[in-house]
Amino acid sequence: MRAQFVFSEIFIGLRRNLTMTIAVIVSAAVALGMLGVALLMLFQTSHMKTYWYDKVEVSVFLCTKEDPGRHPTTCASGQSTQSQMDALVADMKSNPLVQTVYTETQAEAYARYRGQGKDAAMVDYVTADQLPASVRVKLKDPSTQNIEAIRSTYQGQQGVEAVSDQKTILQPLFKLFNGLTVSATTVAVVMVGLALMLIVNTVRLSAFSRRRETGIMRLVGASNFYIRLPFLMEGAVAGLGGVAVAGLGVASFKFFLIDRVLAPSFSFTSFIGWDKVLLTIAILIPIGLVMAVGASAMSLRKYLKV
Repeated sequence: MRAQFVFSEIFIGLRRNLTMTIAVIVSAAVALGMLGVALLMLFQTSHMKTYWYDKVEVSVFLCTKEDPGRHPTTCASGQSTQSQMDALVADMKSNPLVQTVYTETQAEAYARYRGQGKDAAMVDYVTADQLPASVRVKLKDPSTQNIEAIRSTYQGQQGVEAVSDQKTILQPLFKLFNGLTVSATTVAVVMVGLALMLIVNTVRLSAFSRRRETGIMRLVGASNFYIRLPFLMEGAVAGLGGVAVAGLGVASFKFFLIDRVLAPSFSFTSFIGWDKVLLTIAILIPIGLVMAVGASAMSLRKYLKV
């Protein structure tokens, strides 16, 4: 087999169907780009879950002097005493699910409240005795089951106003990312289907325009694989072109949106690095090749009778 002839046929095919080839590259790029964005969002969601779930704490808030009216069952005796907090801390330290126990007095809660600058107009009207003391625990395994076990253990005890965990606060954020990932994946699947149809039509037109050369090659005894190879390579070139454009799009998504917009705006959390971008592009390369070459092979089997 002469490689020079194969490459010349590839060039001829791409040149004859330049407009369709560009359309294939663009459609493949859009499809793979959406798939790449979906993968990045999936990686980001997984990264944030790992980052935050490792830091999830369960907070047990104690009663203040104003809670008996709001929580008559657990705060009937009024503000929690230091002995109640000490007993709660001792019980938590003996709990096998608990890794670390932190305490925060009303004065410390007040200092943190003022330091955060929340509701600056109201800060002078809030006093330390209005903010609850709390006991926060870091779990060895912050799974939902363990969090619920801690909640059920301490919720309803005398002197306990409420039990909350950060995982509940984070769930809406993770649901948003999961929803965006599903939406991007759905769009990507639709675009992949459209790209496949366009590749099939492009290869079909290319095969039809070169039917004379194909007939001559068949008469001189060329094998089916030798005749099909230029068409398959054209599909591969178009697929790689789509991967290249999609890779630039994914990198731009990371550079402009994540690094320049999201990361500065949400500095309290962690975002994926460039290693995930490279991994995404590495995943897109075989997908783009299989998509383009597979569509070309199916088209040739139906329309090129060799």
